[in-house]
Amino acid sequence: MRKVLFLALLGASTGVFAENGWTGAGELGLALSRGNSETESLNAKLGLTLEDEKWKHNVGFAALRQKGQVAETGDLDLTANRYELTGSTAYTLSERSYSIGSLRYENDDFAPYDYQTIVSLGYGWYAIKNEVTEWLFEGGPGYRRIKDSATQQTDGQAVFRGRMNFKHAFNESTSFENSLLLEAGSDNTFAQNDSGLVVKMNASLALKAGLQFRHNSDVAPGLKKTDSLFTTNLVYSF
Repeated sequence: MRKVLFLALLGASTGVFAENGWTGAGELGLALSRGNSETESLNAKLGLTLEDEKWKHNVGFAALRQKGQVAETGDLDLTANRYELTGSTAYTLSERSYSIGSLRYENDDFAPYDYQTIVSLGYGWYAIKNEVTEWLFEGGPGYRRIKDSATQQTDGQAVFRGRMNFKHAFNESTSFENSLLLEAGSDNTFAQNDSGLVVKMNASLALKAGLQFRHNSDVAPGLKKTDSLFTTNLVYSF
């Protein structure tokens, strides 16, 4: 029931934004297995853009929820539970450069922190920008507010935020994209790389195979520093 309600809300929200001049795409992947072993996995993304001659606004949402069967009891227990909200506003300085302010909030039950909020200002530059290929870089100072999952203490620190985004269209139906985010501070350096191959089925629908790596330099004992996630999603663009 929760999954059906989530899908209905996701569809309704894209319709509302589209009517107000926003463009974007929503992704959804769902996997269920039953029989000798039981697993459940749901991942969703939504990215929205509103742009004019000088300003560009982006809003994003991402969620991952996974359950796996425990060998001793046979019950399904959570193995991943994370959601993320992002937003940014960029002002065009020239054909290939811009200034940007960004905000990211993340809540993760299986990370070294309960939640973190990062606010940053920066400068962006397009190394390549044409109809086939787009390659941009961003960098600038920021501030991170974080709640440690082990100590339950809340702390803040200055960070450097960097982002690289690459897109290339092989033809009208097939494209590749890769995005790298870096948030480096004195206590922890967080890096996330998302790559994906997108194949269009028509003007609105596409299939996407994605691979994500997430790395934290400082983690609690017993936790791995790097997580990976492979997804196959249905993408709806509007």
